[in-house]
Amino acid sequence: MREKCGVVGVALEDRGAAHPCYYGLYALQHRGQESAGIVTHDGFQQHDHVEMGLVGEAFEEEDLDGLQGSTGVGHVRYPTAGSVDKACAQPFTVSFRSGSLALSHNGNLVNAGEIREELAAEGHAFTSDGDTEVIAHDLARNLLDADLVRAVKRTMDRIHGSYALTVMHDETVLGIRDPQGNRPLCLGKLDDGYVLASESAAIDTLGGELIRDVKPGELVLLDPDGTGYESYQLVEEDNTAHCFFEHVYFARPDSVIDEELVYDTRRDLGARLWDESGVESDVVMPVPDSGRAFATGYAEAASEELGDDGPEFAEGLMKNRYVGRTFIMPTQDQREQAVRLKLNPIRSTVEGKSVTLIDDSIVRGTTSTQLVSLLEEAGAAEVHLRIGAPQILAPCYMGIDMASREELIAAGQDTEGIRETVGADSLSYLSVDGVAEVLGESRADLCLGCVTGEYPYDIDGEETDRDVTRPEIDGPVVADD
Repeated sequence: MREKCGVVGVALEDRGAAHPCYYGLYALQHRGQESAGIVTHDGFQQHDHVEMGLVGEAFEEEDLDGLQGSTGVGHVRYPTAGSVDKACAQPFTVSFRSGSLALSHNGNLVNAGEIREELAAEGHAFTSDGDTEVIAHDLARNLLDADLVRAVKRTMDRIHGSYALTVMHDETVLGIRDPQGNRPLCLGKLDDGYVLASESAAIDTLGGELIRDVKPGELVLLDPDGTGYESYQLVEEDNTAHCFFEHVYFARPDSVIDEELVYDTRRDLGARLWDESGVESDVVMPVPDSGRAFATGYAEAASEELGDDGPEFAEGLMKNRYVGRTFIMPTQDQREQAVRLKLNPIRSTVEGKSVTLIDDSIVRGTTSTQLVSLLEEAGAAEVHLRIGAPQILAPCYMGIDMASREELIAAGQDTEGIRETVGADSLSYLSVDGVAEVLGESRADLCLGCVTGEYPYDIDGEETDRDVTRPEIDGPVVADD
């Protein structure tokens, strides 16, 4: 799995927005590494800089100096809808009769194609194949005959899917979260203004204070002078569809998502994993870095139950942080070599011992197979694999670049079959109910599509877990013969 996207928006009293946006994007870099961009407004016109690459690669000091104005929005992207090129990099900008727009989008629309087809028939010219441009054109059309709040409401009534948006209409910055709250978005206070961001870690980086999450279906308007904000609850649903994988994998451990510190949640998930499927072993070790909090919670729960007979917690796999995911791996042999480049076992920690290896998830199973093999080669007597999430058996349509069903190891076999494939002595996943109980939410308020095969949105060819239908879009007008 790969990260989604990160969005940020700021409105300040009397200083430029470019540098705060830049630092906020740095804090959200884990959510996207393909492109980075910032758009500001100086009260008269927009200024934008969008480039491919990491935040530090996309901006020079002179680029930031050219982004004038005290309001701005920013974006880091990993593409889940649209091409991997600058045409789909964000923020997406458009100028029209009623002003200018800049949009940063985290999520994925289900019905973008239908709306695009309708708008194109009306004469809208699209420059990319991404869904963010569809939102921009629809909002621009609605702004021609409605005020900002009503225009946003009309667009929200038409788009179907997951979205957390930071938008700038002229010099006004706004945040919008979809009615199910699938993607995270939060609001923070700075000494001289306000900030919207995908995660609270970005607010921390700016020296600000988290106010709260933007509510599902809510529009937050930041005052252009940075002195306050307004809130409008535009859509209300009976149930949310929070992405449970934000807590399991995607969000930074130091972020607060839906009022829960992610690090604490992962420790609690690890403790629940011990309660459900704990196995006595000599050593508990994480797959770095994502398995660390789970392993800590698991080991502590084991020690509380077993006392001095509990397992030792140890860092038995050392990570080479200079091998990124851009490493070229065209063949299976090279993919196996890449794992050895990234992770190396500490032989003295595992030799002759039974090891419990904790990871957040298994997708294709390739990495898990190689890690089990590495530990066995290092002398481990037994390798027990414990996973802090349920089996991933279906793709994600909501903004996570996840494998297809054909590639998912859990889509075609049960836990015992997966255990045999990866070569572990035992294998257990955390249950779906266990995840929901640790998060303190009912299953009806979570998006669990990737682990149940039932989705909270109306997706062609897929089952739903609730009564939901996508909005009807008129489509292009076809002339009679």
